[in-house]
Amino acid sequence: MRSAFFIVLATLSQAQTLDLRLDRLLESGPGKYYAGVEVFSLDAKKILYKYNEDYLLMPASNMKVLTSALALLRLGPDYRFATRLVREPSGNIVLIGGGDPSLSGRGYPYGADSGPPLRALEIMVDHAVNAGLTRVDGDIVGDDRLYPWTPYPPSWTEDDMAREYGAPVSALTLNDNSISLIIKPGPEEGDLAQLSFSPALEYYAVDNRIVTVAKGGEARVRISKVQNTRQLLLWGTIPAGHTSFGESLPVDDPALFAANALYDLLTRRGVTITGKAVARHRSVHDDYDPGPSEELATRTSPPLIQLLQVTDKTSQNLHAELMLRAVGHIEDMATLFKEAGASAGDARVEDGSGLARNVMITPRLMIRILTHLYQSKYRDQWISLFPIGGEDGTLAHRMTSEIHAKTGTLSRAIALSGYIESKSRGWLAFSIIVNNYSAPPADVRKWTDKIAIVLAE
Repeated sequence: MRSAFFIVLATLSQAQTLDLRLDRLLESGPGKYYAGVEVFSLDAKKILYKYNEDYLLMPASNMKVLTSALALLRLGPDYRFATRLVREPSGNIVLIGGGDPSLSGRGYPYGADSGPPLRALEIMVDHAVNAGLTRVDGDIVGDDRLYPWTPYPPSWTEDDMAREYGAPVSALTLNDNSISLIIKPGPEEGDLAQLSFSPALEYYAVDNRIVTVAKGGEARVRISKVQNTRQLLLWGTIPAGHTSFGESLPVDDPALFAANALYDLLTRRGVTITGKAVARHRSVHDDYDPGPSEELATRTSPPLIQLLQVTDKTSQNLHAELMLRAVGHIEDMATLFKEAGASAGDARVEDGSGLARNVMITPRLMIRILTHLYQSKYRDQWISLFPIGGEDGTLAHRMTSEIHAKTGTLSRAIALSGYIESKSRGWLAFSIIVNNYSAPPADVRKWTDKIAIVLAE
């Protein structure tokens, strides 16, 4: 009896020590901030610590944890997307998007080598040409009608939409719906800078006013898109001898971008085309009817689990948005939350990536989802999606390998949620969400890391 008493006493003392240490950390963080934390023991099945756990906070990319959970549970780890190349009775050649985020040169699974940006589409085109496609009496169509044409979720900012991480969402996604602009100095001082695109497509018209200046110093370049056009304005200076550098830019119409890429690849292979590259969209009020066609080539994606690994380890926004659309609607999130034991007031959801500024969740909800998935048949596959401390993804240079967690960063939000294999407490689920901080983001991240490291002890 005495030994049992001392075990209970030691356990209580350990819990009190953890409470005290976390209280002190949360009271002594950098600057001013608004934070919520919850820690749950997955072995003991009880809450170990909570602090503002029921407050609605902006999760930033921690929203991807919820989206990935929904996709994995509803679609399964082996689900694959399909992209089809078909010929319609009219003579049009149509590339039909199936919501696949992997139509690119990106390597799968996570960590695999990448290739040329149009590699996946080139394989489809080669198959069609080798099967006898030599002439197109019609247009080259990019068809993204599987999902309604609503490219930007609510409360994404104009600045987001001008950056690669805010690329528009489309059922026909090619090269992450972006194109890289490569800039290097001209041969002589006074020459305009030399420009190229990757992939090498004439999607944007460019007004280049970047001047090569004397050697030394940094390049000072500005890029602006003329509103409602596909014209880019570039100005500034680049020193002679400066190394080339790139800027990844979103395309405004992914279906048209894909049609242009398909047109280019076909003509390079000697296919005669009488029409032009066009996009085909549908509104939220229209039904989807692909119509009759002859299939020329089909490309299936890697399995869903590999796509989700890239989504979460690299925090890929477009992947997350496409996962949400593949499952159905934002309303499906509410069903998942209910299944996990959360209340309706624990979330306000507008997108799948967390880029939307009006998305709000509670740390309590995050713990419910983490616990729900830990107890599912997909436990090992699910945990494999998270960045590993000190090893890979967005945690490659942070913390240690006992920590498996998703990061999140916006201008007013820093978050860290996932699992910890604690040396003294077993497996833990945890969520730390910080909003409206006054300190530099790097200091806030170091502080959240300290909390996680204490939990790992």
